[in-house]
This record gives sequence, C-alpha cells and structure tokens, in this order.
Amino acid sequence: MTTIGFLHTADVHVPVFHDLRAELAPGWADLHVVDPGLLADARRAGITAELAARVDARLHELADRGADLIVCTCSSLGAYAETRTADLGVPVLRVDRPMAEAAVAAGSRIAVLATVDSTLAPTSALLNAAAERAGRVVTLIETPVPGAWSLFEKGDLHAYAVKVADQARAIAPRADVIVLAQASLSPAAALLADLPIPVLTSPRTAVARAIASV
Repeated sequence: MTTIGFLHTADVHVPVFHDLRAELAPGWADLHVVDPGLLADARRAGITAELAARVDARLHELADRGADLIVCTCSSLGAYAETRTADLGVPVLRVDRPMAEAAVAAGSRIAVLATVDSTLAPTSALLNAAAERAGRVVTLIETPVPGAWSLFEKGDLHAYAVKVADQARAIAPRADVIVLAQASLSPAAALLADLPIPVLTSPRTAVARAIASV
C-alpha cells in the first residue's frame, strides 16, 4: 500500500489532508507529523541551521514510518523541505508548487495573500521560478493580511477566513489571479466564488500531484 506522509505545523491540517488523500487515492494510506514550533521559529529567525536539523528529523520520522513520499504543508518550510529528497530517499513536495504553476498559467498579475510574513518571500520566489520555467513574465502583488494570524491561533477559523476573503476582494481589481499562499487560507476560497478571477489554493492540487508522481 502506498503511503503519503504529511509534515504540518498545525493540527487543523490533519483532517483536511487525510480527507483529500481518502478521496483522491482511497486505496492508499497517510501519515501525519505535526510540529507547530517549526513555523514559530521560522517566523522568528528564518531557516537557521538548528531549525533545518529539526525539519530533517521530522521528515526522517515520516520516512522511517513508511512514507513513500512526503508533502510539506507549511509554505514557510517547503522550499527547504524539498531539498531533502536525496537525503531521505523519498520524494518531498512542497504544498504550494502545483498552485504556483497554475497561477503562472492563469495570468501575469498575481496577488499573493499571506497571513504570516515568513510565507511571502518563499512563495514569491517559487512563483518567479515557475514563471521563468514557463517563459512568462509576471508581476507579483504581495498582500499581507494584518491581524489575521492571531485569529487562526485563537481557533476562530471562520473569522480568519472572512478577514482573508475581505483582503482578497480589496486586491482583486488589480489582479488576474489570486494565490492564497498558505494551506490555512483555503477556506477563504469558498467565500470568493463570485469573483471574476481564479482564486487558487494549495491542498487539493498538492495531494493530486503527490499521487500522480508515484
């Protein structure tokens, strides 16, 4: 049985990715490791050598437990996690890679919404790299959502989604496509279904890509 491992930085992601795996690959299994401290430290100091070692340990934990491939669901850590594929012996996919490729294909003005500052730089770098590979020129509109992350930390996920959606509506007239850069932002997409431009999220496309890659 093929097993997808997931490295998360919040418990709320476990049922989301479990359900997607069950829907898209019902004969497979999933493993989950949750470590909120990884994101907390990435927000404070970036990917230090000490933090990289802790991410490595969590990835190895998933590989040792039988994961055939791993999805890192944290956008702040994903760029580093992908570099560990050779060392682990199993592929590692950052959650936002398929979303970034879809965004570049969808338009040249890409609004990037994030609720933690540590996400903006790696997501923007990923989008620029995806655009270069596709031979496209894009303009990124980096759009923080001030005050939203505290709502997520308090567990007020509805208010969190509403705040993100409000910011997305405000930036939409300037954009061809909106990228909700973190997996935690995905519920806001349901509040934006009436927008005339695509609103992209990462969980479903990441799981689909992981399944297709085996």
